[in-house]
This record gives sequence, structure tokens and C-alpha cells, in this order.
Amino acid sequence: MWKPGGRKCSRKRRAANKTITATERDIRNMEKREYSAGAVKHSFWFMEFRKVVTLRNEGKTLEELQTMNEAENLFGAPTKLRSSQIWSTVSGRMKCLDDSFIPVFLRCDVASQKLLALVAAMAYDSLFGEFVYEVLREKMIVGSNEFSDGDIRIFFNHKQVQNEKVAQWTDETLARLGRCYKTMLYEAGVIEKTRNVRKILRPIPDLLLEQWLMEHQMEYYLKALTGVR
Repeated sequence: MWKPGGRKCSRKRRAANKTITATERDIRNMEKREYSAGAVKHSFWFMEFRKVVTLRNEGKTLEELQTMNEAENLFGAPTKLRSSQIWSTVSGRMKCLDDSFIPVFLRCDVASQKLLALVAAMAYDSLFGEFVYEVLREKMIVGSNEFSDGDIRIFFNHKQVQNEKVAQWTDETLARLGRCYKTMLYEAGVIEKTRNVRKILRPIPDLLLEQWLMEHQMEYYLKALTGVR
């Protein structure tokens, strides 16, 4: 069982056993956070993510920005609880990336900025990251380029067999998670918004983004998004 991560998502690589599959090897190379169903309350929050990145680039620390959010409601959230929830998630996603991503993010076009925000969301939520890797990536590899609600159910069924915590989640929780995953992927620009069957829009990352991911041992996410082995 994966051990919960600390404040930051470590990306130290570990030696892979020769007998495991390529998928298992890539997953083992990323230190995992504990599986969580908290995503049912989350959104992609790209504009909020970009705002925090911009303020960080201007010299603000996360601690200063947290204080600002508590005093000024940085994201214009409807309630204090929602404001706190957005901040906790957005800042948590940012902590999963090395600070060197900030200038890269700001130099990329909006499409690649969304991909980098998606990588942060995948690193922050291990189950979501594995969904993209094991479902979307595999579909692109075999040339399908679309997935259905049935594929989502199969993914969760497998995880319930593999993980005791996921096995305890209700069907309603899993259905809500599936809807959340589809919404985030749509807002990130990597799938179309249709009913049941969703077409995958294979992204083409900015070369700068691709290079940054490779340099920081985050090939796992690059493979997940581009559909390569």
C-alpha cells in the first residue's frame, strides 16, 4: 500500500523490478499520495491556479497568499468555506511541482498552461493521475481515442479490488468521482464534452513544458497525456 505523501510530492525515482509491466513500473516511479475521494468537491480551477502562479512570480510566498486569501477572498468565492477549499487545493497542487515550473508556465500558451495545471492536479490526486494514465493513455496507445462511462466503471472496479479504502466507497461516490474527472479533463482541453462516450483530444505539449517534465523526472505525466509507452 502506498504511503501518504508529505507536504510536497516527491519525484525520486525507484528501481523497477524486471518482472512488472510498463504501467506498474511507471506508477512505482512516482511516490504516491493516499487515495482520496475528495475530488468530488474539487474543480479544475485553472484561473485560480494561474492567479496564484502570477502572484508567486511577483514574489509573494504561499504563506502570504494564504493570509491575503483569508482577508481579501482572492478567488471571489461565494463563501469563506469555499474560498478556503479552493486555496487548499490550488496551493496543494502547486506544492507538488518544483518552483522552477513558474517561469515555464508563464512562457507557455494557454493550452500548455492548462496541461501543466492538469499535471499538478494529477500529482496532487494520485487516483486521478492513475485514471489518466491507465484509461486515457491506454486508449490513445491502441488508437481508440475515446472512452466511455463503462471504462470509468472498469477502472474503479479494478481499484476496489486493489485497495481496501477504495473498496469502501459507495457507488454514488464513484459516480461523482467519474463526473469530476470528466469535467476536469474537459476544462483542461483534453477531451470533448459529449454524453457517455468522450473523444480524447490528444494534446501537443509546448516543447518547453515537455523539456521541463523530462528534466524533473515526470515522464509519467508526459506519457499519460500524450499516449506513449
